[in-house]
Amino acid sequence: MNPLRIAYSPCPNDTFVFHAWTHGLVVGGEPAPEVTFADIDVTNGMAERGELDVLKISYAQLPWVLDEYALLPTGGALGRGCGPLVLTGPDSPATAADPAALRGRTVAVPSERSTAYLLFRLWAAEAVPGGLGEIVVMPFHEIMPAVRDGKVDAGLVIHEARFTYQNFGLRCLADMGEAWEAATGLPIPLGAIIAKRSLGAERLESLTDTIRASVRQAWAAPALSRDYVLAHAQEMDPAVADQHIALYVNEFTEDLADAGYAAVEGLLTRAAAQGLVPPVAPELIR
Repeated sequence: MNPLRIAYSPCPNDTFVFHAWTHGLVVGGEPAPEVTFADIDVTNGMAERGELDVLKISYAQLPWVLDEYALLPTGGALGRGCGPLVLTGPDSPATAADPAALRGRTVAVPSERSTAYLLFRLWAAEAVPGGLGEIVVMPFHEIMPAVRDGKVDAGLVIHEARFTYQNFGLRCLADMGEAWEAATGLPIPLGAIIAKRSLGAERLESLTDTIRASVRQAWAAPALSRDYVLAHAQEMDPAVADQHIALYVNEFTEDLADAGYAAVEGLLTRAAAQGLVPPVAPELIR
């Protein structure tokens, strides 16, 4: 088999999940792929253009790519208590008690096709009557400094920012995951693994088995991936990297199962009902 081409982020959960596969450690699995590291906004665009064989993208991007790509049931990011946060500076008029004060304000987001932004729009439709102001897209690691420095009024953050935002003097206005779980009871769908349907059913099954084996090997011998994870973690504190992995690599990473698929279908159905994404045929998801 020829090596596949894959793109995922340099974040600890992705490098942890894919370490065994990318280093040829999955016995009998797919050959080690050609890896491109890219921010989620970049991989979302790559998927829409049909680039590469396998990509980690936002679940919110699925409606635009499912004709060409299949959703794999392993390797992605879903969970509970791991949702995106809306952050503001300490002097912001918007507070957890009065999120409506965010009306007309400038908000930085990691991608307009990100799951974080979709959850944010579902939340803001009720919490911020009258609507938001300008939405500014920027790499997720630039958002907290931009809020701190007053370049934007608020920021929607993902990943390890859950553990570090207080270091920037910021406060949490709202937790999109808490809002989603309270409304639906479902886990929070964040990042999906997709692969080209043109690979064929047999290759897609082999790929799924390989990624699942990579996840299991990462859990079984976490020390093996340590150097790889930290080398790509943008000078992240090792303790924060460990927290990141513990939160985002869980039972849904190994297998979406019924609860994971229900979360994905629930997100896209709710979003389509509000005209935020195109409707998706259920058979394209499972």
